[in-house]
Amino acid sequence: MKTRTQASIAAALIALALGGCSGMSPQEKSTIVGAAIGGVAGSALTHGSGLATVGGAVAGGVVGHEVGKR
Repeated sequence: MKTRTQASIAAALIALALGGCSGMSPQEKSTIVGAAIGGVAGSALTHGSGLATVGGAVAGGVVGHEVGKR
């Protein structure tokens, strides 16, 4: 239950944060979305481990950045 609540809060914060990204390039947006998804996934998969959350965010940001190049 705790993980689901954290994921819901994170998703709401991401949605609010992305509202201010209208001036960003598509690649920048992809990087941020990838980092957000990676962070949430890292946290959810390890039940809230801070290191896994940061690692997931970094990995997701790199993947999002590369995908955004296309």
